[in-house]
Amino acid sequence: MAQLELTDIFFDLDHTLWDFEKNSEITFNLIFEKHSINIDLNSFMNVYRPVNFKYWNMYRRNQIDSENLRFYRLKEVFETLKIKSDKQLINLIAEEYINYLSDQIHLFPDAQLTLNYLANKYRLHIITNGFEKIQHKKIKSSKIDHFFETVTTAEGSGFKKPDQRIFEHALKKAKTHQHNSLMIGDSLEADIQGAKDFGMEAIYFGKKPNFEIDYVENLKDLKTVL
Repeated sequence: MAQLELTDIFFDLDHTLWDFEKNSEITFNLIFEKHSINIDLNSFMNVYRPVNFKYWNMYRRNQIDSENLRFYRLKEVFETLKIKSDKQLINLIAEEYINYLSDQIHLFPDAQLTLNYLANKYRLHIITNGFEKIQHKKIKSSKIDHFFETVTTAEGSGFKKPDQRIFEHALKKAKTHQHNSLMIGDSLEADIQGAKDFGMEAIYFGKKPNFEIDYVENLKDLKTVL
């Protein structure tokens, strides 16, 4: 990573700090039990994960809006699993999923400790492609809201990562500059390339890719590089 006078760190939220997969699984289990829907949770999640990833990529590229994302990702999962459903049931699950998901509190290992360490050295912020009210509720429910000076969402800014305008919006909101800022996230396209195209340094959170990049596989490893 290039030398920089670092003052501000911007984190992605889902899949970086907040354990989206675990929280989603808990949420669907609650909904299925509440409505006595007989679905094998493991089978459902194995199909849901890649389908959800596909629809979020479409949303990021403005190929689908939020309402259709919420409906059609579930419709495709039910059809793939050959589970009988109708529009009313899918809309019910979609609505309750959004309502219950943001109540979940599971973070990645060492998230709290790492944020506490970094907050004593830098100003911390969030840039997320998620929805405004939901992302704020997730941050508050998981008790990490006090770490962050600003939270920038795609819905609130009008732009989605990797669009450079969301980074511009976030840095303006934080009253800082590219050469003082660092992005940390799990998406090579949205977080890492998006930040670099805007002139920021970035650290990828995930398994080491097969090319040269600054990365950490565990959040606690940030304490050794920052």
